[in-house]
Amino acid sequence: MTTEPPDGAHAPRPLDRRSPLPLWAQLFNDLRRRMEAGAFTEEFPAEHRLTGEYEVSRHTVREALRKLRADGLVIAERGRASRLDTRRIQQPLGSLYSLFRELEGQGVEQRSEVLRLARTADGTAAGHLGLVPDAPLVVLERLRLADGEPLAHDTAYLPAEIAEPLLAADFGHTSLYGELSRRCGVKVTGGCERIQPFLPDIRQAWLLGLADREPAFAIERLGRAGERPVEWRETVVRGDRFTFVAEWSDDSRAVALAPRASAPESTQAQAQAQAQAQALIPSS
Repeated sequence: MTTEPPDGAHAPRPLDRRSPLPLWAQLFNDLRRRMEAGAFTEEFPAEHRLTGEYEVSRHTVREALRKLRADGLVIAERGRASRLDTRRIQQPLGSLYSLFRELEGQGVEQRSEVLRLARTADGTAAGHLGLVPDAPLVVLERLRLADGEPLAHDTAYLPAEIAEPLLAADFGHTSLYGELSRRCGVKVTGGCERIQPFLPDIRQAWLLGLADREPAFAIERLGRAGERPVEWRETVVRGDRFTFVAEWSDDSRAVALAPRASAPESTQAQAQAQAQAQALIPSS
């Protein structure tokens, strides 16, 4: 038997202007309370409605909404009304995983928009792969979509001598590692991955539908086939739609934490999460 919330549970409560707690934090707490009571299931109120309901400035509302987005409770995209984030993607750490398979396994429709698939040369990527700076590479750049919504911007570089057949593949609904195995006879067996907080550039924010200066996760990955590096990948993942989950025990491998250089005040959102995690976890 379902118990209906009492009358007024979904309604806003007045903010206390004499409280030492900032108005935006009080607003954030009250919106959380209303969410937990079952409010906003059909739509989340727009900024102008919240300013009227709570009699606060737009700046106060935006600070509260920024915190809701950072906590993964609300999705905000350009040109669309904000809404509750009822579906958060969980990605396990510490094992060989495929983003393609993980999304499909969680009942999420996965597809990609291929932005670039070509031969190229990139000195930085070649260096990570142990190649000379002008070595020919194959680059695959994709916008990864989950249930039709942007999730990640993904760019992978592979040595052309082994990855040339990938140029004929359709990556709209398939995995890189699957195609690499089928077309090239190369199986990724391990690697190293680094995850850190990141402020996307203008293009990445536009592709992912992020608000201005909204933080995300940056992932750098070196995939190996045996001992040979075969993939260097740079990925930006929406922090409001993606959660990394790790299981551990008293005999687990230790995770290396790399301290970051001090960040300027303009990147304070990043500085609050200054851990960079490394684990043996390649992804497709």
